Amino acid sequence: MTTVTTPPALSDPKTGGPSGNRPPLIGAIGGQNLSLIGALAVVLAVFGTLNDNYLSLTNMQVIAEAATITGLLAIVQTVVIICGGLDISVGSQVGVASVVSAMAFTSTGSNPLAGMAAAFAVGIAIGILNGLIIVYGRVNPTIATLAGLAAYKGLAQLISDGRAQGYVLNNAAFVFLGRGKIAGLPVMVWILIAVTVAVHVLLKHTDIGRNIYAIGGNDTAARLAGININKYLIAVYALIGTVAAIAGILLTARTGSGQPTSGSEGLELKAITAAALGGCALKGGKGGVGGTLLAVALLGCLENGLTVQGINSFWQNVAQGALLVIAVVIQQRRNRERAIGLPA
Repeated sequence: MTTVTTPPALSDPKTGGPSGNRPPLIGAIGGQNLSLIGALAVVLAVFGTLNDNYLSLTNMQVIAEAATITGLLAIVQTVVIICGGLDISVGSQVGVASVVSAMAFTSTGSNPLAGMAAAFAVGIAIGILNGLIIVYGRVNPTIATLAGLAAYKGLAQLISDGRAQGYVLNNAAFVFLGRGKIAGLPVMVWILIAVTVAVHVLLKHTDIGRNIYAIGGNDTAARLAGININKYLIAVYALIGTVAAIAGILLTARTGSGQPTSGSEGLELKAITAAALGGCALKGGKGGVGGTLLAVALLGCLENGLTVQGINSFWQNVAQGALLVIAVVIQQRRNRERAIGLPA
């Protein structure tokens, strides 16, 4: 008698579950993204019911502008997490770039290009420095960038004497970046869209992106396949520094001056939370910008809703921390990770 064995269902990279049993909608969108869309709909419905102005076009634009800087950092945090790393220093990098852009602008006779170029130079230099410390200093990325969080924050305070620097709202270029609109959308939002599309194309449609996933998934196999892991890690951290510089310039444009800490503190937690909620595996090798962008929208709508309702802003930090823990717990359950200290 011949026994017919049914092969196991193929695992789906988006949901982690059997690909053969997924409904078409989940297959097209992804289970993680569908959950985020549902959570976002609930948040919008709850706060829209509590406040008639919450769902207005004006408030939606306020939410979008406020979430732009977090979104930029979350998108590049997604890349570094996929690559198997982490960057806790992104908020401090934004502070340094913001101060440098305003101070260079002022010292060059109100030259906006000089201010932006200085911010990019500092951002790229910091990113490369982080990469070099991790690669050649053989320091764990979490420890290296945790040190950077303190060091770059101190640097921003030192060069600014702990105060806001410069005034850029008398310049058309900075005003356009911070308050201008194109086709009804704020320029800041268009910049976020452009960065998101560029990173998506990089990750999903280039050999560079495939190699980044390979490094995060199994760095030993990637090395044996001939991928120069050191080069990729340094380049990824340089990318973070570049986008942090963009965020710093936008922070300067939005607030009207260089901010050493105000507006940049806590951005690292928001970026990591958004990436984790968006489906990035903190061990690397899995994730995408679509889920991260949905998570940024969820966090932005939640934060704005709590503010509109007059709830103490400290509860926003509690909510962010809780969401990060929830995201990690969900990942562990999906991956069937053994609980620490408990039998398998």
